[in-house]
Amino acid sequence: MKKHLSAIIFGIAIVIAAYLLGNAVINRNNAQGSISVTGLGNADFSSDLIVWEGYYSRENIDLKQAYKDLEADKAIITDYLTGKGITKEEIVFKAVNSRNNTRSKYSTDGKYMGEEFLGYVLTQSLQIDSKNVENTEKVSREITELLNKGIQFYSQPPRYYYTKLADLKIEMISKATQDAYTRAQKIAENSGAQLGELITAKMGIFQITGQNSDEEYAWGGTYNTSSKEKTASITMKLDYKVKN
Repeated sequence: MKKHLSAIIFGIAIVIAAYLLGNAVINRNNAQGSISVTGLGNADFSSDLIVWEGYYSRENIDLKQAYKDLEADKAIITDYLTGKGITKEEIVFKAVNSRNNTRSKYSTDGKYMGEEFLGYVLTQSLQIDSKNVENTEKVSREITELLNKGIQFYSQPPRYYYTKLADLKIEMISKATQDAYTRAQKIAENSGAQLGELITAKMGIFQITGQNSDEEYAWGGTYNTSSKEKTASITMKLDYKVKN
């Protein structure tokens, strides 16, 4: 009886082992691989915000007179800018900076004899933030007209921004994801496989470069502010399962 029971148990064990071995072969043959693809999303757009800065200064041996001259220049500059279509709300005058203008004195034999005070130099800068990009850009090129009013205004190149970057970024991510999915599908088809479920998705760096420029992408991202016309781009790396 014990011999028959042992034989039965041994037979069952063989059947189970054969099933497990066969199932292991089947799983091995149908093992799922994976595929990694990178998609690109980009778009051209025009800046909708311009930031323009400049400064002017006055020098006088009398500090009070220097302040009066600077205030007179401020009034003239304000009238000029508002006359050109820039609103007072867009103009921000910053704090006045003051420094002493001195000159080193030397004797006829070249010996240093100290500093000679020449006067006080007062400098004030202003910043214009405007959504009227075209007009402000035009004014920034014509600002030298202030020379005819006795004011030497030092202008900085305008900077250009886009106030809807959040929406643009979402659009770029969508485009990049779709591009990556299309690439993955094509690769799977050409390999005689089927595209499975998404494993991971990783977003790349958001880049903004000037159109028709030779700017290169930077590891930490590029954010162009010198060009009015820009191109935004982003990459998405997707990992998919594939079935044979």
